[in-house]
Amino acid sequence: MKRLPLTVALLAFFTFLLWSVSVRQSILYLIGISMGATLAGARFGFTTGWRQLADSRDPKGSIGQIVLLLVALTLSIPLLANFPELSAALGPPSISLLIGAFIFGMSMQIADGCGSGSLYKAGMGIPLNVGILPLFAIGSFLGSVQLDQWLALGQLDPVNLVTVLGATQTVILSWVLLLATGFGIWWWCNKPAVIFEKRWVIGGILLAILATLNLIVAGQPWGVVYGFGLWAAKIAYSIGFFDPGSNPFWSQAGNLEILSQSVLLDVTSITNIGILSGALWISSSRNESHKPLTGKQWIIGLIAGFVMGYSSRLAFGCNIGGMVSGISTGSLHGWIWVPMAFAGTLIGIKLRKRFGF
Repeated sequence: MKRLPLTVALLAFFTFLLWSVSVRQSILYLIGISMGATLAGARFGFTTGWRQLADSRDPKGSIGQIVLLLVALTLSIPLLANFPELSAALGPPSISLLIGAFIFGMSMQIADGCGSGSLYKAGMGIPLNVGILPLFAIGSFLGSVQLDQWLALGQLDPVNLVTVLGATQTVILSWVLLLATGFGIWWWCNKPAVIFEKRWVIGGILLAILATLNLIVAGQPWGVVYGFGLWAAKIAYSIGFFDPGSNPFWSQAGNLEILSQSVLLDVTSITNIGILSGALWISSSRNESHKPLTGKQWIIGLIAGFVMGYSSRLAFGCNIGGMVSGISTGSLHGWIWVPMAFAGTLIGIKLRKRFGF
C-alpha cells in the first residue's frame, strides 16, 4: 500500500476514535502507532536480541533492551509512587510463572517473534507472523481459561517492590541489577569494543518514553497479551462457545465488563491495533522479500505461535507485559520472568536450527 493513502486511512481511524469512542483511546492509538513505527523502523526485536546474544555473543540487542528498562523504570516508578491511580504490572510468583516464562522463551525463538514482535512483523507483512496472530490469540484465551488450574499448583501474593522498598530504593536496586547484568553480558561477550548500536539505543529510549506515556494515559502499563486473549474470548462468547460467568478469570468484574464492551474501549487492544498500523506505515516505504518456508516449517511455526500465546498468559505477559512493564513498574515477577524466559530461549534457538529456520 502506498504511504499517502495509508496515512489518510490511519488519520481517518484516529478521527473516528476521537469523535465516536474517546479522547483517551484516540491518544492511545497514536501511542500504539508510534510503538509500531519504532519497533519496525529500528527492527527492535526482543527475540532477535536474545538470539544474537546467545548464538553469536553479540551484546548490542540485549544492551539496547537494558537501556529501555533503565529509562522506563526511572520514568515510571516515581509516577507510580506519587499517583496511586496508576497501576503496576503485578503478577504472582508462581509455578505458572516459572513454566509459562520458560515455554514462552522457547516458543518465541521458533516463531521468530514475541508478542510485540509478532504484531509488528505481521504489520510489515511477514507471512508467518500474520498466520501466528490468530493462533496466538486462541492460545492466550485458552491460557486465561485454564489459569486458575495452573495457579492452584502454587503461588505467592504479587510483590510490589515500590510498596515494599519505596520508590527511590527500587530505582537504585533496579539500576544496580541491570548495570550488573550489562557488565556480565559485556564480559561474557569477550569485552567487545562496541556494545551500543544506534538503532538499538534510540529504539530502546523511544519505546521507554512511549511505554511511560501509555502508563499515564491508560492508567496501566503497556501490555500486549491481554488484547489477544480478549479478541478470541469475544468471538468465543459471541458464538455461544464460552460462558465467562463460569470462569474464574473472565468472571472478574473488570474482565466481564470489558468482554461486554466494544473492543475499541480496551486500552491493550487499541495499542495493539496501533502497533500493527505503525508497522504497516513503516513497511509501506520498503520493498522487502521474505524467505519462503517449507510446509513443515509453517506447521511448526504456527504451533509455536499457539504455544507462545498460551504460555504468555500463564507467565503474566510476554517480553512487554512480563519483562518491560513488570520490571519498569517494580513487580518482582518481572525479575523472575527474565531468567526463566532466557533459559527457554536457549532451548528454542537449538530447536529453531533443527527445524531449519
